[in-house]
Amino acid sequence: MMPASSLRGCRLLLASALLAAVPAFAAPAVVAPAKIQVSPAIDAAVKASTRDPANTKRDAYRHPAQSLAFFKVSPEKTVIEITPGNGWYSEILAPLLHDKGHYIAAVVDPMAVPEGRGRDYQQRSRDSLEKKYAGAPAQFGKTAVVAYDPAKPVFGPANSADVVLTFRNVHNWRKAGQAQGMFQGFFNVLKPGGVLGVVEHRAKADVADDDDTGYVGQQQVIAMAEAAGFKLDARSEVNANPRDTKDHPNGVWTLPPTNQHDKADDAKYQAIGESDRMTLRFIKP
Repeated sequence: MMPASSLRGCRLLLASALLAAVPAFAAPAVVAPAKIQVSPAIDAAVKASTRDPANTKRDAYRHPAQSLAFFKVSPEKTVIEITPGNGWYSEILAPLLHDKGHYIAAVVDPMAVPEGRGRDYQQRSRDSLEKKYAGAPAQFGKTAVVAYDPAKPVFGPANSADVVLTFRNVHNWRKAGQAQGMFQGFFNVLKPGGVLGVVEHRAKADVADDDDTGYVGQQQVIAMAEAAGFKLDARSEVNANPRDTKDHPNGVWTLPPTNQHDKADDAKYQAIGESDRMTLRFIKP
């Protein structure tokens, strides 16, 4: 019979061998804003005189230079921005990617939306964005616009993009029951090793699917991305705002820039500023 001390030793050796056989997965990095290194190209694009002055005033809340650097955007890459809105980030991304890369603006196809107010809204949004692009060919002359069906989104050929970016959109997709399909679409269009960058209004905890505050739980976003096949690579607090109490009468729209609040409360909400936001970087394995 083997002595007890020898038996314990064998068990320890076996446990060590089993641990060594299990692949090691590094915990997602938490990147401090001060540690994000902004390239000269991104810095120049953010500081360009071609940007709308009304948009540059929001840089203090949106931190575009650090956010794009954190998402590994660089001039030679193919970058898809999902629903660019009025083109706030387009003014930075289109010139940045103009010479060596590709900037693709993915917009909702109005004809994929049921006839009515929803379709009209999407058509106006697309028309406004394309008018902006057409009016400044030096900035946007190489910008491509791709229309997608939010119920079954395709953003381009499979494995064709280096980076997909979405800024403050996830809450809309969750409420419409389209979020998981969107994340799967992002996964499909990205190359292996490609980056999904997500900025979203951050709730204190998980929220219901039909929540209408505009906030989303950070773990909920991570879970949706992971369910689509992504791995969380890093997160940053570059767009955090600890002054945001997240209990406003009209949700995130109470705060700037929408300012859906009583005029008497304006000073209070201007002091808070824009919403607290998560900033998450995912990788397609």
